[in-house]
Amino acid sequence: MTLVNLVMRLADPQPAVPRVLGVDDFALRSGQVYGTVLVDCLTRRPVDLLPTRDGAALAKWLAGHEGVGVICRDRAEAYGEGAGAGAPRAVQVADRWHLWHNLVQAAERCVRRHQGCWKEPEPGPDTVPTPADQVRRAGQVRPPKDPEGRYAERTRTQYAAVHRLREQGYGIRASARRLSITPRRVRVLLRAGTWQELVTGRWQDSRNGLDPFKEYLHRRWAEGQTNLAQLHAEIQALGYPGSYNSLCAYFRRFRQVKGRSPAHPAPPGTREVTGFITRHPDTLTDDERRQLEAVLARCPHLQALSGHVRTFARILADLSAHQLPDWLTAVRRDDLPDLHAFANGIEHDTDAVTAALSLPWNSGVVEGHINRIKMLKRQMFNRAGFPLLRKRVLLT
Repeated sequence: MTLVNLVMRLADPQPAVPRVLGVDDFALRSGQVYGTVLVDCLTRRPVDLLPTRDGAALAKWLAGHEGVGVICRDRAEAYGEGAGAGAPRAVQVADRWHLWHNLVQAAERCVRRHQGCWKEPEPGPDTVPTPADQVRRAGQVRPPKDPEGRYAERTRTQYAAVHRLREQGYGIRASARRLSITPRRVRVLLRAGTWQELVTGRWQDSRNGLDPFKEYLHRRWAEGQTNLAQLHAEIQALGYPGSYNSLCAYFRRFRQVKGRSPAHPAPPGTREVTGFITRHPDTLTDDERRQLEAVLARCPHLQALSGHVRTFARILADLSAHQLPDWLTAVRRDDLPDLHAFANGIEHDTDAVTAALSLPWNSGVVEGHINRIKMLKRQMFNRAGFPLLRKRVLLT
């Protein structure tokens, strides 16, 4: 008899039904197969492992273990539906770390959307356009076009259909079955502020390439404008949907950078600015604070974003759930689609988010056990099946 057989013969522990249950997913095979770990947040011990992360498995487990009063979970809708079906009287608490992480992701998308404001160099005395230049350029600018192509058209149709079904009372899975798409795709469409933001930066029809703007770019290059961030902002105003990197790749053959030094210090990157906005102000150095002030002074949208992030951070730190409705209203007043998408997600899970911002419970202990599961998997060279992994997690 092998050691593995001896381990598998050991009886499972029989802990009492936890009053506060932590729920989160972990990877059985990263990116492909996921399971669910259940942890007693009071004793800080694992209670059980489930082989899937769907709501039905969680609901079945809860139905067989009556008495759970609080369920700390991540923001996956499947867990919310499963907890509601299996323990309808339990209080669901969204994980605060995931709330903040989702806000940081939304802030980064917003910063990237407005990077043209702060990456453009400050105009100097010799770069101020003449009135004739302003009139000529004003005649060339037209409103940005909506994304085109097959992917854009499919996204626009799905976005409208999903929101129409939501208004009619359809749930995530019902909408997915009706539209023949995955529940994950339905959630993405519901959380998006507009359908255009789901298309920006993705594959689009080849007619939206750089070719229509090459004549304009060559003329501006000949005039002496070699700042690619400025050129990218200009052709975006003319309707170019492509990325800054695509423009850099095209101009790489023309640039003569050897022996040249930049006239101005390089502006901070998108992630740097996002870090400046989302970090605690007391942790910023004097130089980082000056860079942030310069960025916010040139972009009112990012000025508004910074204020909303700071306010939400205070709500999160102080557990001031009563301020959340006012914060959502303030966000809606500003033209920040990426933050609107984050607000949509909160409103779809209002009760759990409100509990997260008013109760002391969180999923920190669950994250610790997920790290322990990773360690146990490495000890077994990622070759253990689910039954053996479950046995080791519960017995060690």
